[in-house]
Amino acid sequence: MIDTPLNLREVGRLRVLEALHDVGRSSRSQLTRLTGLSRATVSSIVADLLAARLIGAAPDTAESRPTGRPAQPLMLIPSAAYAVAADIGHQHVRVALCDLHGEPVWDTAVANDTERAPGETLDLTAELIHRAIREKDIALGDVLGLGVDIAVPVRTADGTVEAHGIMPGWAGTRPGRELGERTGLTAWLANDADAGALAERLYGAGRGTSDMIYISLSTGIGAGIVSGGRPLTGAGGLAGEVGHLLADPRGAICRCGNRGCLETVAGPAAIARILENSWGRRVTVPDLLRLIDEGDRGAIRVLEDAADHVGMVLADLVTLLNPELIVVGGDLTAAGPLLFTPLERAVRRYALAAAAEAVTIVPGELGERAEVRGAAGMVLAHAPRILAGRLAATERGGDHHPVTTG
Repeated sequence: MIDTPLNLREVGRLRVLEALHDVGRSSRSQLTRLTGLSRATVSSIVADLLAARLIGAAPDTAESRPTGRPAQPLMLIPSAAYAVAADIGHQHVRVALCDLHGEPVWDTAVANDTERAPGETLDLTAELIHRAIREKDIALGDVLGLGVDIAVPVRTADGTVEAHGIMPGWAGTRPGRELGERTGLTAWLANDADAGALAERLYGAGRGTSDMIYISLSTGIGAGIVSGGRPLTGAGGLAGEVGHLLADPRGAICRCGNRGCLETVAGPAAIARILENSWGRRVTVPDLLRLIDEGDRGAIRVLEDAADHVGMVLADLVTLLNPELIVVGGDLTAAGPLLFTPLERAVRRYALAAAAEAVTIVPGELGERAEVRGAAGMVLAHAPRILAGRLAATERGGDHHPVTTG
């Protein structure tokens, strides 16, 4: 479908919606400054958007009142539209329905052996998406689109996943397109770490940060990179696969086919296997986290070794990219200082000193919801243009809920 070009008034509406999307809340006078439109034009556009129930009065706060004269802050109405998101991991599927502010209003995760069953996993994901919309009694037309993240590299050109050796059976599939066909929603697809980086930057520890790295220490190890306020995805969308950087030249063969990748020595499952081999008994990732919490010396030692490896890899990224912030997510963050102290020490030791001094390392704020909220954030980034286009189409008497597949 080709979008109908917006006229000048519709462009003005788009600017106001974009400003409110970016700043969250704003008075009419602030909107005038943010959009470059005249006061009269802003007042007229605000009246249109109020009548369309796309914006409304925001709860007043002391911060929103200029000195001397109170101003009525405006914001996008959270329930004016929604984004649905799906996070497809190695061993789970999580689906969330988020309002226009990115807050989940429905969220569930299902344990699932996704790695070798793409068709069944996509069917399950579509079923959860329909269930979310049905249980919240939301019209499909009020859903702006579907964001999908998956725990494998994604080629940005066509949405094809590079899953060889990582998630067998998924190689060459296009999960975004397939879920779009199953749900009737426009779909956006990203790698899970890129989605986690977006979520932490929009809603979590990285708010307001222009140069940051998000690294997830879970079943796989991946990084999402933001440089100059933009995601750094590389020529084909494959940037950030830090789990497959060399950590030990004499190490084990990785599932990607290389030897000694970071994932083979620092992922939670890899750490648990090291203990298994040492102790001669089964150790699961939950066992590992429990042992660390209980102060087991062997578990803490292998965690510290893993943190040192992660820190060495991050030190290279700090020297190359000079970020101001590193946000660490994933299962291992539950270890707290036992993880962060050796990790930070390694970054300070191996990175260029000036770059190491400039970076702060913090745990993520969004936990296991980071990736799915980032997937929703991909959709919501397009919310102002979609909403402005739908309002224009309604006024022209056309179809105001176009459906395409991306």
